[in-house]
Amino acid sequence: MLAFANAKINLGLNVTQKRADGYHNIETVFYPVKLYDVIELTDADETTCIVKGIDVPGNAEDNLCLKAFEVLKRDFDLPAQQITLLKNIPIGAGLGGGSSDAAHLIKLVNDKFKLELSVEVMQDYVRPLGADCAFFIDNQPAYAFGKGDEFSSIAIDLSKYYLVLVKPPIHVATGDAYAGIKPIIPSRSVKDLIHLPIAEWKSNLKNDFEPSVFSKYPEIEQIKTSLYQSGALFSLMSGSGSCVYAIFDRQVSLPELERENRVFYNV
Repeated sequence: MLAFANAKINLGLNVTQKRADGYHNIETVFYPVKLYDVIELTDADETTCIVKGIDVPGNAEDNLCLKAFEVLKRDFDLPAQQITLLKNIPIGAGLGGGSSDAAHLIKLVNDKFKLELSVEVMQDYVRPLGADCAFFIDNQPAYAFGKGDEFSSIAIDLSKYYLVLVKPPIHVATGDAYAGIKPIIPSRSVKDLIHLPIAEWKSNLKNDFEPSVFSKYPEIEQIKTSLYQSGALFSLMSGSGSCVYAIFDRQVSLPELERENRVFYNV
């Protein structure tokens, strides 16, 4: 069985509070985009994870897909499976690829073995694996708060626009990004700002990670500048970086950005 695990972007991101458990409270809008990893699940003599495509640092044993399978196996008598993951979503990019892989693996196992788990139960299984993992279970636009693992639905549809992702050859570690943050509760919530016309997002929707990440990697800031110069209605770094997305009202070609970066059109 196959699953196509999509990426997400953050439409605004505020880091509001340092928590006693070491995490941070945030508020953001998660929006799914059409950029996919592929997960295949096949019967096997022992459970293993094979990763193909983009090179992923670390051991396959530490892959979130394998960890997600093991979480379910504690409660269900599951036969051994070979998990084959074809990575296409860039890592260290703020696109949630690993989290999406884990969530879609949970859904794939649920479907294959007819576990009949509800959305809420699957979210509970995947939550401990990463703050944004649970979003990809329901996989609909959502206002996220708390650690980024609590949600309320939000009505937003960007399907009439043209979305572009630009991924520079830079890996931004989440821990490093948080190290440069001073949490503050904003005067207006992302939940309210997202309903403004997109033309007003530029002066209202922010990503609190941008100042510190741009300071360390000015080439990421230059990508955002270039996207606005190319006519973007709105552009922002996604998550803790390094990917920058842009929303256009027309189809575009950005050959100057393709020279140094991976550019994904019409996501």
